[in-house]
Amino acid sequence: MTDTYARTTSTWRNWAGNVTARPARVASPASVDELVDVVLTAAEDGLTVKPVGTGHSFTATAATDGVLIRPDLLTGIREVDRTAMTVTVEAGTPLKRLNAALAREGLSLTNMGDITEQTVAGATSTGTHGTGRDSASISAQIRALELVTADGTVLRCSDSEHPDVFAAARIGLGALGVVTAVTFAVEPVFLLTAREEPMTFDRVTADFEQLVAENEHFEFYWFPHTGNCNTKRNNRSAGPLAPPGRVGGWIEDELLSNGLFQVACSVGRAVPGTIPAIAKLSSRALSARTYTDIPHKVFTSPRRVRFVEMEYALPREAAVEALRELRAMVDRSPLRVSFPVEVRTAPADDIALSTASGRDSAYIAVHLYRGTPYGAYFTAVERIMTGYAGRPHWGKIHTRDAGYLAGAYPRFGEFTAVRDRLDPGRLFANDYLRRVLGD
Repeated sequence: MTDTYARTTSTWRNWAGNVTARPARVASPASVDELVDVVLTAAEDGLTVKPVGTGHSFTATAATDGVLIRPDLLTGIREVDRTAMTVTVEAGTPLKRLNAALAREGLSLTNMGDITEQTVAGATSTGTHGTGRDSASISAQIRALELVTADGTVLRCSDSEHPDVFAAARIGLGALGVVTAVTFAVEPVFLLTAREEPMTFDRVTADFEQLVAENEHFEFYWFPHTGNCNTKRNNRSAGPLAPPGRVGGWIEDELLSNGLFQVACSVGRAVPGTIPAIAKLSSRALSARTYTDIPHKVFTSPRRVRFVEMEYALPREAAVEALRELRAMVDRSPLRVSFPVEVRTAPADDIALSTASGRDSAYIAVHLYRGTPYGAYFTAVERIMTGYAGRPHWGKIHTRDAGYLAGAYPRFGEFTAVRDRLDPGRLFANDYLRRVLGD
């Protein structure tokens, strides 16, 4: 056993605290060669292997009782290619560090999600996305991947090199190997103007298609137990740079969206009967504002209030009907929902297990404050979403299995065939993957 390994009796927990695991040992390889050694040694010892990032998934996709690989030492930018307009980055690099490094180089990703704590590999492997009319998920911006497979091969794939693996591995769920580096398409840094504005539920649902069509990036939050939403429209701007004021930005992003919201969620969890009144206050707390900044400062927001989440991708044309059904369900039920419902969109892409694979999609995400029983709410939501051919986010709570998912994804068999070839002995398997991919 090399010093890359550390035996452990400690319990690993994800960010939300709803998933735990007790790995036999933990490895923190400092190079791809060390990672290859970890993988081969685990196979010899009869142990499974799972890489883990920052644990922002709400599913057990990274849980293992075998070897848990921490990518803390596999970080940093390998190469910036200004001719190809790509950046190659080590898989353990947190998105927030990648965004900051790109900004220093005068570069940016085209689109991104709203949380930046995840590692590059963790975010892409589970299909993390933001919202976009024309620009898709982080994984859709990948131009090449490097991963270590079950036999210790360091495999590089792209549209021109092992294209069948590339079509699957951009959202690989950790099932095909351990991702070690990702090459993203980038572009010169640009400015986005964000326009945040309250809007009624009835108006935003009536005008949904128009709002999506007229804006490069549109999303909204509906506050259950109210008829109120908060909308956000992000569009490219010629400038000038006009970021939120330090005081105003702190009040909106820290005091209201995190500090007071944390208090409100705690009160609601302790006394559920107060939630409708709190929701009415919360939905009116955020005022309209407009600001202009570089992309990662507009797309992303601090998320300090911990929660659990379920999210489904639907055909975009079904989004409004499903959302109205969701509202009717909440209104007629005894449920008390303290977190807003988030709605985003993405164009179709060509990744085998992308939630937007082959169809323009809308995402409906539901959340509850950490520690709040979520079974009844999430079960009712899932029943609605599956009625519209919904595809669950791979890193968020759901109960779907391979039988359902094989019907929801036209290219499901293509992915499992690549898995059978790269990992026939299921070195990278765990209970979650057995459920969603079959065995």
